[in-house]
Amino acid sequence: MAQFGISMFPTDTTISPIDLAKAAEERGFDHLFFPEHTHIPVSRKTPFPGGGDLPEWYWRSHDPFVALTAAAAVTEKLVVGTGICLVIERDPIVLAKECASLDVLSNGRFILGIGAGWNQEEMENHGANFPHRWKVVREKVLAMKAIWTEDEAEYHGEFVDFDPIWSWPKPITGGGPPIWMGANSKWVYERVAEYCDGWMPIGGSGSGGMGNMSAALERVGRSMDGLNIALFGAPPDVEQCRGRIAQGFTDLVFSLPQTSEDKVIERLDKITEIVRQLRS
Repeated sequence: MAQFGISMFPTDTTISPIDLAKAAEERGFDHLFFPEHTHIPVSRKTPFPGGGDLPEWYWRSHDPFVALTAAAAVTEKLVVGTGICLVIERDPIVLAKECASLDVLSNGRFILGIGAGWNQEEMENHGANFPHRWKVVREKVLAMKAIWTEDEAEYHGEFVDFDPIWSWPKPITGGGPPIWMGANSKWVYERVAEYCDGWMPIGGSGSGGMGNMSAALERVGRSMDGLNIALFGAPPDVEQCRGRIAQGFTDLVFSLPQTSEDKVIERLDKITEIVRQLRS
């Protein structure tokens, strides 16, 4: 049976993360995802991938870990996740601590959705290496896995390098919180196969995507049976959703609008009805 979630930018101009989490759990949703942008540079040299002007909520969003902790604190079953966390902009030792803390405080209800991002100026404000961003993401993820699983963790790479450290708490989820990659390029398959537990493409897997992912997993001794495949931006249509589930998606994540609280709840109720039909 597929699982169902929602995602939206948690900002100061719409429904609060706390109220949204309560509403999602009351309606039986499985997941709640929040994205991340620490800021948006005024220069706007990097074009918005969605086309047109960049929406204001990109620079109004709460820190996802603060918002997700608040959401986890007022729910009991709802799994909370980043969709996505810009790992490239974060210190891996601090991020490992944040993830482990949220995993423990939520009783294992946390998914770390990751990506490398698209806004070059935003990354460079953090001192990030844009041309090598995916290499940096890989090393940071592998370093965090070491911190989560080893009593005296160390990592020595090209971009991340530290001698043995002590860092607790350790996640209660074995091996650390599940890591889902938000990307959809020709390189995503090998990256997911090497260091991720799930794949979360926006809009779909692309032509041949499921086959390519299956082949990449098989090359490292894994299979699709052990991989979560989450469709971000799931269509608000029962039959289309059924088709995506048949295609191999294990999770459908619906987007909520950045608008007034009553309109968010109205859309949430419509999605709830779609999910009810899919589960029946």
